[in-house]
Amino acid sequence: MVKNIDWGNLGFGYMKTDYRYVSCYKNGKWDEGQLVKDENVVINESACVLQYAQTCFEGLKAYKTKENKVVCFRPDMNAKRMIESAKRLEMPTFSEERFLDAIKKVVNANFDWVPPYGSGASLYIRPYMFGSDAIMGVKPATEYQFRIFVSPVGPYFKGGVKPITLMIPDFDRAAPRGTGHVKAGLNYAMSLHAIVNAHNHGYNENLYLDSRTRTKIEETGSANIIFVTKNNEVVTPKSDTILPSITRRSLMYVAEHYLGLKATEREIYLEELQDYKECALCGTAAVLSPVGKISDHGKDILFPSGMEKPGEITQKLYDTLRSIQMCEIDAPEGWIFEVN
Repeated sequence: MVKNIDWGNLGFGYMKTDYRYVSCYKNGKWDEGQLVKDENVVINESACVLQYAQTCFEGLKAYKTKENKVVCFRPDMNAKRMIESAKRLEMPTFSEERFLDAIKKVVNANFDWVPPYGSGASLYIRPYMFGSDAIMGVKPATEYQFRIFVSPVGPYFKGGVKPITLMIPDFDRAAPRGTGHVKAGLNYAMSLHAIVNAHNHGYNENLYLDSRTRTKIEETGSANIIFVTKNNEVVTPKSDTILPSITRRSLMYVAEHYLGLKATEREIYLEELQDYKECALCGTAAVLSPVGKISDHGKDILFPSGMEKPGEITQKLYDTLRSIQMCEIDAPEGWIFEVN
């Protein structure tokens, strides 16, 4: 039975559900894994994750379709990205096959928490891995936990698809040849001071520049970014320090193959922004959030799409991707993963 929740007014926050999945790595192998009810994690005070931030995570969602099926959107891509994150952080990998099986188990165990079709809410799924045994010297852990919890959520940005504002900070998100391309917890810790600073100045998010030259657009603290030119070309930044967003890659495919638009990934310079007509953040949590204004140290870049509603192309991209995710239109092969 679906939980009695005000789904339409649900925010983006943690809500305890019934079960979570846990698998432990010890003596060179993962155990079989199990579903547990206890949401608390008990680890040693000198656990590697606490001392040296050896942790990575993923984020994806489960949706209920009109036919009452529960599906996930391209979870195999999350599994592959988590494998790359684990390799970069010298952690054992959790196989794609086991990752997908764990997703099925934990979502089915929390089936009553999946928001109803048409509510605008979804079941957020958070797989994560961390070094759990006691480490004093700077070195990888020898024991790890892979866990998944789920929580019903509403929109990431309050106000739904109303355009948001960004500021260009004096901080860098990632260094060249660093860890910007993997979903490591430490990357997000680096952004916390900057996001608080943005909020204190009245902005929703930061738009980071490349740390080498500070002339090229990269991404925000919580999402990738796309732009629409005056000729309706969809462009997105290309950089080795950008997290490869599954949503962004999907949107670029949608732009080209569903909407018939030119879609290009390339270096985008800050000075170009004034020539674009639309801008939006894209990611699992935000899906697609239009941007109305970017502030560059007192100089405002205002997009013609305005601050009242998404631009025409942004809206089409959003509607099409959401329709694919909700199984309302045919999806490319392999994009929809049925859970129940």
